[in-house]
Amino acid sequence: MGEAAHGHPALESRIPEGASEEVVAAVTGLYMQGVIGRKGAFSRRWASELREDIDAAFTEALSRPGGAVGRGPKRYYVEIHPEQLRGWLELVDHPWVRMVCESVLGPDYQIVELGFDVPGPGAVNQPWHRDFPMPEDTWANGRLTSLAFNATAVDTEEDMGPFEIAPTTQWDLPDGFEHGMFPPKSGYARYEALAERKYPKMGDISARSALTIHRGTQNRSQKSRPVLVLGVDAPGAGNAEHHSMEVTREFLGTLPQRVRDHIVCPVVSELTPITQKHSIEGLMMGEA
Repeated sequence: MGEAAHGHPALESRIPEGASEEVVAAVTGLYMQGVIGRKGAFSRRWASELREDIDAAFTEALSRPGGAVGRGPKRYYVEIHPEQLRGWLELVDHPWVRMVCESVLGPDYQIVELGFDVPGPGAVNQPWHRDFPMPEDTWANGRLTSLAFNATAVDTEEDMGPFEIAPTTQWDLPDGFEHGMFPPKSGYARYEALAERKYPKMGDISARSALTIHRGTQNRSQKSRPVLVLGVDAPGAGNAEHHSMEVTREFLGTLPQRVRDHIVCPVVSELTPITQKHSIEGLMMGEA
């Protein structure tokens, strides 16, 4: 268990020709470690507005059936539309975000998901997991076909249930993984030995392969730790079908073409409140 898929893929073939040092660092970090970050990518004001918009969307989602989905005790996930987030354009149009997407997923990358996780007081350790089963293109060809960007809405502290990730495990073949996502407990000691806890501050952003084994940890504080999730695919990765993102024609018309080129969701005259469908059954109970 835990063998990498054909070892680490040949990085030379993954780095665009004539790539800058920043591009080389991003591609190398994601292919070798499975996670990278950029401190201070956004202002604290941007992150404060992010918190306000998350709080408003969370309150609305909890007010209706299916508006939020459990990811363990006292832990929720909510998918939202770009127009519910004042800072969405600044997020997806940030030079570092665009660079990472283009370098790893190609020039025709697709924005497929926007949502947030809220681990509240009393949230427990999640089981180690990846967010979806390893695609054939990854185990057969050593290619990453999707990325998850995370932006915190708070300054993360030790007692708030920090995100924990086990670098290099994006290549672990899913031998004995339940639903292709949950490794057996026999592998936990290895993940714990590899694990890095992340303590991002407001304005920081990270990018990871959602295949890199990770978990939320126990929130012993009296504060919630909301974090934004932006999901981006390479063409053909197929994750858009698991999400319900929409944009209105009016909103689309305000976006620069370089952003519109990457929107593949339905364009509508009026947004429909999202009923969550990206439920991960194995996360409902927390770690047994």
